[in-house]
Amino acid sequence: MVQASKKETVREMFDDISPKYDFLNHFLSFGIDYGWRKRLVKMLAERKPVSVLDVATGTGDLAIAIASLNPQKISGIDISEKMLEVARVKLAEKGLDKLITLRRADAEKIPFSDNSYDAITVAFGVRNYENLEKGLQEMKRVLRPGGVMLILEFSHPSSFPMKQLYGLYSRFVIPLMGRVISGNSKAYSYLPESVAAFPSGKDFLDILVKLGFAHPQQVQLSMGIASIYVAEK
Repeated sequence: MVQASKKETVREMFDDISPKYDFLNHFLSFGIDYGWRKRLVKMLAERKPVSVLDVATGTGDLAIAIASLNPQKISGIDISEKMLEVARVKLAEKGLDKLITLRRADAEKIPFSDNSYDAITVAFGVRNYENLEKGLQEMKRVLRPGGVMLILEFSHPSSFPMKQLYGLYSRFVIPLMGRVISGNSKAYSYLPESVAAFPSGKDFLDILVKLGFAHPQQVQLSMGIASIYVAEK
């Protein structure tokens, strides 16, 4: 029996949980994820981007938040068609389906030409890449010279007591509640496992330097539960 690739496993997982994804996101984070996205949008506002690509856009929450900056174009790509279906409904309800265009695509094979976007964003997506460096290189390729990349991702709290509390919450509460509400026994066990395996903090900044990004920096959120990574091309 051939084992499915990480990419295929992730796609199937998000297809399956797409109907409950938004609710669980906000429920399991106690709504803090709204504030994290607002912080990213505030940081992006300083750049006044005309065109933005939101990679691993999922159900479109970040793309919708970025619309408040009034760019001329927002594109969203995701590997999960079911997640995009949820996003399309939300865009239509908010009258944003002309400004934000969605497309099923692989983050490691972005279907746009070189130097296409002023800004690229990702929220809780890069840790799902099968090949992290390849995905980052693709984002760099379609980013125009001088453009900015902002990545919102879970990280590893290091201070007492947040490290211990978050460890217990992510290992036990998230998988249990996720399984009960979504009906998927694997998806919300995968979440803490993928966060633990992700090279956060300095390790991730080192990867950005290795790939030739300029001025990489990390902004920690909520005592290190999440971080925004910023880098330029």
